[in-house]
Amino acid sequence: MERIIALLEKEYDKREWRPDGKPLAGLVRTILSQNTSDTNSKRAFNILMSAFGSWQAIASAPVEHIAYAIRVGGLSRIKAVRIKQILNEIEKEHGCISLDFLSLLNVSEAKDYLMRLPGVGEKTANCVLLFSLGNPCLPVDTHVFRVAKRLGLVEDKVSIEKAHYLLQQQVPPSKVYQFHIHMIEHGRKICHARNPECDRCILSNDCPSSSAHER
Repeated sequence: MERIIALLEKEYDKREWRPDGKPLAGLVRTILSQNTSDTNSKRAFNILMSAFGSWQAIASAPVEHIAYAIRVGGLSRIKAVRIKQILNEIEKEHGCISLDFLSLLNVSEAKDYLMRLPGVGEKTANCVLLFSLGNPCLPVDTHVFRVAKRLGLVEDKVSIEKAHYLLQQQVPPSKVYQFHIHMIEHGRKICHARNPECDRCILSNDCPSSSAHER
């Protein structure tokens, strides 16, 4: 793991970890990012906030109106229902629509709360904890999962839920942010789901799945 982290850091730009302190926005952004590009999810979020102006207005709006606003991000109906349910649940429990209180909880408590919200799984909760609240919680998306399996960091038959726990145990807290973003970048640029470019891969010597070993 230490060698993989070092090679990825050498290959890809090291970015500063700057949590934004906005967990509710982070949660909605993460929902909008599912099954679409970063560009489209950002556009969907910006249009959503421009169209409604506040969380309260979104929570009160018909699902169809929310779906129309976020349609550029794809799966708009499904995402609209989830967003509205989450906002209504938060308001029902706390009397206002905010997740700022999560910063007062320990990591385990904050994660448990997030995962009790409608449709929020471990990856989404970890995204909020990592990017908004600055906790070293590792989100495992499809890219991270695929690359980790090919590298033998987790067994091939392990579920993505179990992979969260296994990888979290292997990555030092100070390296979680860089590991996450670098594994995603590597998965997008080199270690594709189909036809991975093993000849160009900086990890090929350490990768049991690399086709470069066959040459």
